Amino acid sequence: MKKYFVTAISTDSGKTLVSAILVNALQADYWKPVQAGTEQTDSNTIKQLLRSSHSVIHKEAYCLDLAASPHLSAKKQGVHIDLDSISLPDTNGNDLIIEGAGGILVPLNEEQCVADLITKLDAEVILVSNHYLGSINHTLLTAQELKRRNIKVKGIVFNGPLNEESERIILKHTGYTFLLRILPEKEINAFTISKYAITLFDHWYE
Repeated sequence: MKKYFVTAISTDSGKTLVSAILVNALQADYWKPVQAGTEQTDSNTIKQLLRSSHSVIHKEAYCLDLAASPHLSAKKQGVHIDLDSISLPDTNGNDLIIEGAGGILVPLNEEQCVADLITKLDAEVILVSNHYLGSINHTLLTAQELKRRNIKVKGIVFNGPLNEESERIILKHTGYTFLLRILPEKEINAFTISKYAITLFDHWYE
């Protein structure tokens, strides 16, 4: 079983979209260890985007009501997010796509952040970088912290309108493998996910 942890340079960068593509392409299981905000959970979104019955969507370790930083959401509910209590689900041999909450330094409690969870789970990172003014800086800072923590990175996914210069300079300075480019879509549905799942394999084994 291979474990891939999908994280991003900011909130709403497209982690759930990328996770759905990966689950589809690899026929993998999906798991969101910490969910903050229950109006529409990421697990439910994944269910709506997948057609395959092969993949299992595993229950969250923590499912918190408030859509906020996990440490704050947990505090509001009188809950302590304990990383020692978070264990990998049984995938019956399937690969596992793990979706993080926000970026790698988002706090889970007073001492630990998402990067600590990645290290505990010993997963390989897939970084999502969406294009906006300032995204180069945010991407390079994220890459620098991943390197400092000796966290292995499978590669990077770019999400948003084509920006070849941003992609070029990010790839040059990170040394990351380019995995996929997701362009703006009128609608995100199972067909869209399948389309990108096929494209993923153009670079997956590089």
